[in-house]
Amino acid sequence: MMLKNEIISVAKDQRNTITNLDLGITRDGLEDIKINVSFATVISGIRRCGKSVFLHQIKKKLNNWAYFNFEDTRLSNFKIDDFEKLDLSLTEVYGKIDIYLFDEIQNIDKWEIYIRQLLDKKKKVILTGSNASMLSRELGTRLTGRYIRKEMFPFSFNEYLKLNKDKPSLKSIESYLEKGGFPEFLKFKNEDQLQELLINIIDNDIVVRHNLKNSKIVKNLAIYLFSNIGKEYSYNNLKKLFNLGSINTLISFISYFEDCYLLFSINRFDYSIKKQIISPKKIYAIDNGLAKANSLSFSKDLGRMLENMVFINLRKKHENIFYYKDDEFECDFIIKEKESITKAIQVCLELNSENKKREISGLIKALSVFNLKEGIIITKDIDDIILQDEYNIKVVPIWKWLDKN
Repeated sequence: MMLKNEIISVAKDQRNTITNLDLGITRDGLEDIKINVSFATVISGIRRCGKSVFLHQIKKKLNNWAYFNFEDTRLSNFKIDDFEKLDLSLTEVYGKIDIYLFDEIQNIDKWEIYIRQLLDKKKKVILTGSNASMLSRELGTRLTGRYIRKEMFPFSFNEYLKLNKDKPSLKSIESYLEKGGFPEFLKFKNEDQLQELLINIIDNDIVVRHNLKNSKIVKNLAIYLFSNIGKEYSYNNLKKLFNLGSINTLISFISYFEDCYLLFSINRFDYSIKKQIISPKKIYAIDNGLAKANSLSFSKDLGRMLENMVFINLRKKHENIFYYKDDEFECDFIIKEKESITKAIQVCLELNSENKKREISGLIKALSVFNLKEGIIITKDIDDIILQDEYNIKVVPIWKWLDKN
């Protein structure tokens, strides 16, 4: 437990710190944030993607707010019973409070009890968190559905252009393809930051959180998956490769990666849920720069960098993303909205005489299976339209596609 004067001291120091905070470029989606007295607004995403800065950008539009960051090392003894003292402390520091802004509140056990109390008092609440389970398995139960989520990602291509005062072009997309969008890395250009970020996430968001004994095997698994972005994997093969005693252990590790937004798996599409579960999956990373800094093979494959970038942009807007594959054909991304497949997307670095037939045939097979008339092939720099049979295929440069999506 903590003393009230200790909490007041931390709150004052934090307020002084944020007074001159550099808010950088305006993040995408800022205008979409609507604060409701009945629901907590939860901003979730991977560490260091800019959630706290986004919170302070929201704050600029507000009155009668109070801010508190629970990732402060001085709060190591903060417990559930200290929330009452926190309320009194924040009132003393900020005066009248209508809106509470909390950074990384999931660090405090049973925090949801306090948040529900604030909502019952008709106070507005905005939270940030680095763990995706705050939004799904845990948060739905903890806040009894009383939340609206906003997922944050590293800088989009549009934000990257704003940061560098640049325009969409082949040159700018080539740079973004390799650097990714973590704000601090783009500012200081030191890959050590991205390597340390991976260690930080594994140690704090996975090993400590889930009380694991062997952090080395978790890190090695993450690096292996980073090195195989866009490739198929199976639980059985990974279990043998890493000499794990149980497939359930492996499934848990990968779910931990997904919970903290580090890596994402997609299923091979099948109308049978059972077949989806047992079929090989594909793996993608939250950010090209992070994957490149923590892998050797991925950094040499621009085609997989392009595919990963397309996936991340799709993931921002769609929950149900699959790949299609049969004995002969393959299509990179299939989008399901509600109960229907609505989009089929193929990705290749360049379309040439060697791969044109394969890429187009894979896309057309997916279009025919799902009764679609139009598909997209995303490349590095080709802009074209292909009419084949009754299908309309748009070939789009990645920088144009990102600019419109």
